Amino acid sequence: MTDSTTFEIFLAVPPGLETTLAEEAAALGFPAPVTVPGGVTFQGGWPDVWRANLSLRGATRVLARIGSFRVMHLAQLDKRARKFDWAAVLRPDVPVRVEVTCKASKIYHAGAAKQRIEAALRETLGVEVLTGPAVEDAPGADTASEIRLKARIEDDLCTFSIDTTGESLHKRGHKQAMAKAPLRETLAALFLRQCGYDGTEPVVDPMCGSGTFVIEAAEQALGLLPGRGRSYAFEKLASFNVPSWDILKKTTSVRETGLRFYGSDRDAGAIRAATANAERAGVAGITSFHCHAISDLPRPDGPPGLVMVNPPYGARIGEKKLLFALYGALGKTLTERFRGWRVGMVTSDPALAKATALPFLPPAPPVSNGGLKVTLYRTTPLP
Repeated sequence: MTDSTTFEIFLAVPPGLETTLAEEAAALGFPAPVTVPGGVTFQGGWPDVWRANLSLRGATRVLARIGSFRVMHLAQLDKRARKFDWAAVLRPDVPVRVEVTCKASKIYHAGAAKQRIEAALRETLGVEVLTGPAVEDAPGADTASEIRLKARIEDDLCTFSIDTTGESLHKRGHKQAMAKAPLRETLAALFLRQCGYDGTEPVVDPMCGSGTFVIEAAEQALGLLPGRGRSYAFEKLASFNVPSWDILKKTTSVRETGLRFYGSDRDAGAIRAATANAERAGVAGITSFHCHAISDLPRPDGPPGLVMVNPPYGARIGEKKLLFALYGALGKTLTERFRGWRVGMVTSDPALAKATALPFLPPAPPVSNGGLKVTLYRTTPLP
């Protein structure tokens, strides 16, 4: 496979956010993105894979679907897997982990299919095949040191996909300090987009935690690529082209902006974490973080923008009953001081959202975040 080879590229996203990710992909110029359950697909080549990993804010990971063929029994799978051109994509010196799923096919035993594919890789490419438990996204795990090959056998069609990302794309590479119950950066970016944010207005987060919403918004305003500070699994593929990648990373320049982005929290530790994260992300010059209660939240000078907030839900932090007063105070402060601003709020409980007394539009469908179902609530400009 060369830089000019084209194939299907799959962008993974939590169910319910496929359309929002497709909108982002189209806005970035990826050709004809199509929504499918759990993601977005489009046709492209290896440079598109690299650019998708580097520039998409909402995708969780990027899969390259490198080939497919019909299989009716295990002997046929064994023969065709041995004839597959693995050397065009995989390197013999980089370990591979094989994952197989079977659905509605004559080959129904995923374990047996996995053994055939692993044997083909060992005996035709000479690659080390990893068989122990996966450590994906475990703290300190070097997931880019191995390649994950996914084989899906569905309706007797075997499709091979390579996970080109490695660690999930929400790991931007600059957030080292974490607050309680964090929202993943990829979700934060998609929620900002659903609220109409495009990098041209100020953003305030009055319960900023480790600063995710503020940093994502500031990065977008400056035109900073979300994946600029990390490594990827595709860098260890045979199809990787270092000079092309280096050129791609230099194609986007930082923009000037007169906007500022504000975060506050009553937890001084969270403010220290957010400030440090903003410095690592390169947005310290346009962000401000302060420690104070919701009732002390000031309205920034200048034009209205977006208040984006991910308050505690109660499912993780303390008792839910204690949060109704907090949500009520948030709604009161925003109603009194933020006329003309829009509000986006993420929570797991409709009753807590209602406690703000804010004029929310019909909510978006719930999505999964760290094992919890959360919902985005939005307003038009507050009267």
